[in-house]
Amino acid sequence: MAHKTLHSNQKLFTLSLILLSLSLSIFFIFFGSKNNIVNRFKVETDQPNQLFTNPRWFDLIQEESNGDKKIKVGLVNFNDEEASQYEVHGYGSLVDTVRVHFNCVSKVREWKDFFPVWINEDSNLHPPTCPEIPVPRLEEYWDLNVVVAKVPCDGWTTEAGMRDVFRLQVNLVVANLLVRSGWAKGPDVKWEVYAVFIGHCGPMPEIFRCDDLLRKEGDHWVYKPELKRLKQKVLMPPGTCQIAYPFGKTDNARQSKLKNRQFNHREAYVTVLHSSEAYVCGAIALAQSIIRTNSTKDLLLLHDEHVSPRSLTGLRTAGWKTRQIERIRSPFAEKGSYNEWNYSKLRIWMLTWYRKVVFIDSDFLVFKNMDWVFHYPQISAAGNDRTLFNSGIMVIEPSLCTFEDLMLKSFKVGSYNGGDQGFLNEMFTWWHRLPKEVNFLKYFDGNHSLNREKIPDDLSAIHYLGLKPWMCYRDYDCNWDIKERQVFASDKAHEKWWQVYDEMPERLKQYCGLSPHMNWRIKKWRRVAKKLSLPDEHWKIGVTDPRQYNLVQ
Repeated sequence: MAHKTLHSNQKLFTLSLILLSLSLSIFFIFFGSKNNIVNRFKVETDQPNQLFTNPRWFDLIQEESNGDKKIKVGLVNFNDEEASQYEVHGYGSLVDTVRVHFNCVSKVREWKDFFPVWINEDSNLHPPTCPEIPVPRLEEYWDLNVVVAKVPCDGWTTEAGMRDVFRLQVNLVVANLLVRSGWAKGPDVKWEVYAVFIGHCGPMPEIFRCDDLLRKEGDHWVYKPELKRLKQKVLMPPGTCQIAYPFGKTDNARQSKLKNRQFNHREAYVTVLHSSEAYVCGAIALAQSIIRTNSTKDLLLLHDEHVSPRSLTGLRTAGWKTRQIERIRSPFAEKGSYNEWNYSKLRIWMLTWYRKVVFIDSDFLVFKNMDWVFHYPQISAAGNDRTLFNSGIMVIEPSLCTFEDLMLKSFKVGSYNGGDQGFLNEMFTWWHRLPKEVNFLKYFDGNHSLNREKIPDDLSAIHYLGLKPWMCYRDYDCNWDIKERQVFASDKAHEKWWQVYDEMPERLKQYCGLSPHMNWRIKKWRRVAKKLSLPDEHWKIGVTDPRQYNLVQ
């Protein structure tokens, strides 16, 4: 009898263990840790029913915010069925989700509508306008902690940037929501906001910087943006259909004061010399032209081993701080071409001890103080052609992760001109238009040919395209001697360069001499122009430039 009782108790104990195990299993399935809930949660992405295990953004944001406070999540570009999955699961009492409603940008709008070749910059006439990119009623979404957006990646097949208007709209919607929520309680109140992007193409790096990326796993990208930078971005026009606004004019007086206090970091004009010493004289004249405008910014020149110690002495005397770099070959340039090593310009993103730099080519001259350009965000530049910018002068925000990303993609993304300008226009498709006065291109074709001797007096800088002034006699612009280069010819612009030369100390002028080869080339093309009897008749001008008699080796 005792034996039967013991056997019965053992059976009852075993059954109890089984029931307890089942109960625990059910408990953990339905009431387990938030980590397991998040890991099991399914969300619609570009691949339906993809298990939402990466990057576990909910846990990450909870860790970042140091607590278990309730999180309000805004959903962008999700349809009703996709959004309902968030609302049904809801993470218990920890998450409150809301679908963000906004009107989609018109399907008839194209990228070129927002990035026109030319806009009217005359302040006396009606200012140009931009097509509308609708955003939500921001006052309805003022207290979000996280914005989750499904990124449209249709047609994305390369590592290059996309020129897709709807993708731009989604990115701008997310940015506006974050800025509205992050600043809702005032600039002095710390309110953490995050962005989660779902899609293999990711967000636009022009708006969401790689420096703010907390984690990327699979098709999920989690960002904690720096709100001051992001606010400047949302205050910019939606494209180059209008001149960009300097930060000081895009905020109220209080924010302007905050900007002056918080953005008072070192800044510099930067130029790059590599592969030869052909532009040493130009860089010396550039430094002198900037200094005479009473600029308060540093002058930094990056150079490779092809710049001699003698030339470096002249460059430093002219005002440049110098730093040696290793040049970078342009993967898509032909060997021996003029732009073979132009990717060396990418080194400017490594200058992280500066918060912001203005890159400027060595064939520029500056005539008015341009320090105000530093108030613009990356990338701000003047237009070049179609939807593209000219890389001769650019506002850059140094970043090592941006440099690494550019280097990684430089072997995958082509360049329309084989050089840096073509590549950068593929990497930064969304850019901000600077007024053309900061990059007046010395180029006169067709209907503009009559303007070559009417150079405006209010220009901030001239970009000397074609044969450079120091490569010619000072008597006239030698671009006249070559028919194909006459689009770059302007005696007025040429004269302006030599006026700066005349004001330089004598010890700097020695770096602007003519070599025997340069002198031979000028004389050769003068003879060709005379033989062709070119109608401008510059070949008839008697040359008095004393440099022709004091050639340098």
